[in-house]
Amino acid sequence: MEPVKNAVKMVGLTKHFGSVVANNAINLELHEGEILSLLGENGSGKTTLMNMLSGIYYPDAGQIYIHDKPVTIGSPKDAFANGIGMIHQHYKLVDVFTATENIILGLNEKGRLNLKEAGRKIKEISNKYGFEINPEQKVYDMSVSQKQTVEIIKVLYRGADILILDEPTAVLTPQETDKLFAVMRNMQKDGKSIIIITHKLHEVLEVSDRVAILRKGEYIGDVLTKDADQQSLTDMMVGRTVSLNINRPEPVDPKPRLEVKGLTVYDELGVKRLDDINFTAYSGEILGIAGIAGSGQRELLESISGLYPIAEGEIVYHNPKSEKDENLVGMDPMTITKAGISMAFVPEDRLGMGLVGSMGMTGNMMLRSWRNGKSFFVDKKAPEQLANEIWRDLEVVTPSTNFPVRRMSGGNVQKVLVGREIAQNPAVLMTAYAVRGLDINTSYTIYNLLTAEKMKGVAVIYVGEDLDVLLELCDRLVVLCGGKVSGVVDARTTNKRDVGVLMTRVGGNEHEK
Repeated sequence: MEPVKNAVKMVGLTKHFGSVVANNAINLELHEGEILSLLGENGSGKTTLMNMLSGIYYPDAGQIYIHDKPVTIGSPKDAFANGIGMIHQHYKLVDVFTATENIILGLNEKGRLNLKEAGRKIKEISNKYGFEINPEQKVYDMSVSQKQTVEIIKVLYRGADILILDEPTAVLTPQETDKLFAVMRNMQKDGKSIIIITHKLHEVLEVSDRVAILRKGEYIGDVLTKDADQQSLTDMMVGRTVSLNINRPEPVDPKPRLEVKGLTVYDELGVKRLDDINFTAYSGEILGIAGIAGSGQRELLESISGLYPIAEGEIVYHNPKSEKDENLVGMDPMTITKAGISMAFVPEDRLGMGLVGSMGMTGNMMLRSWRNGKSFFVDKKAPEQLANEIWRDLEVVTPSTNFPVRRMSGGNVQKVLVGREIAQNPAVLMTAYAVRGLDINTSYTIYNLLTAEKMKGVAVIYVGEDLDVLLELCDRLVVLCGGKVSGVVDARTTNKRDVGVLMTRVGGNEHEK
């Protein structure tokens, strides 16, 4: 058997941000021609480590070796010179340029830029690895997966033989993920070495040869994928045994709580974002909303909560307190909240939408009780108590409940936001991307909280990105595609492939099951 050759070897790599140690003396190897998964909870230092390899950060200590030669990587240009290319979570493409123009952008090629020659080379790369791409297509016309393809070809075009993919499947359908993995295997056969950062353990097990695990900035160790399973990887990552079962009890006495009828909305440019949406959310159930990014999930929740203008249709709320039907169209958000509908929307900009950054947890709880018509001068005790409960139950990492939320990490801000909305005891709880970017341990805490709300008779509407979780947590799924409902399915009996087809096909079976 041939000895293993290293494409990358890191020795004692250390990085501080102020007093925070992001990476502490990391020793990590990537073998030539292997796919290595890098695994760890939020804040374990995965992205920081890869940013040092790709030249975005410079290590405070330690040495990187590429193909056994010591190198200094002080910039992304140095990384490219050493054959390293990183595909980030957020793509860096120019919308009005074609695929070809984006791929060759910034290259110092000698002589005149030959677009035809570049197009030929791109076709060659595509055929070799199995990419599907039209070099003439403008980026603004592309799906998320096509944009990702452009980013990967961009680094291959520059001659990268070491590729780093940061959460590459976060916004892909199962079918697109399969295609990406097939491409990765083709690149591996061609001798490329690949590091993939992902939170999705089933993908780690499916595509990688070996898994390296970080915990709190320290390197814990590695394991051959064939010797691992989801439970063993989670236990290594968290440092203790974590239950990976989402409890899904049957809904008890479900009653219609929210009926959406013929909902149609346009954005400020006059583009139709939702087209004749129909579904019913029942008390005591979790209704999942599935769809590839940008299919109308955000507009749907914002329309229900009074934040988005509605062109046509009705949103009928069956109020359990008054037992009256109320049409929410035209109501302002505060009236809707007082009626019993709460929304924890976790957007990219968590602070902009839900919390006041300069306030601590207690201040942000007070804000909510004031909105509910209570005076904040009288009642400081309840918000403080609530802040302490969320701090304890969701294990929020913060020095105190008065520490400004803008100085907390994204995952902790999210816990505060979701915890606060649940504490309002709503009849309808809508959550969007409640676990986006959260590690597996915290995610399961939130899944259990939502199930507890369901068992209290709350109608929970859950917008999520991870299809495996949607199928395990929810009772029914509404699938959106291009602003239309392409199907409403029973989450207990459907499967991932069928939902993946509905996510990319408008106008499937539009009847409820």
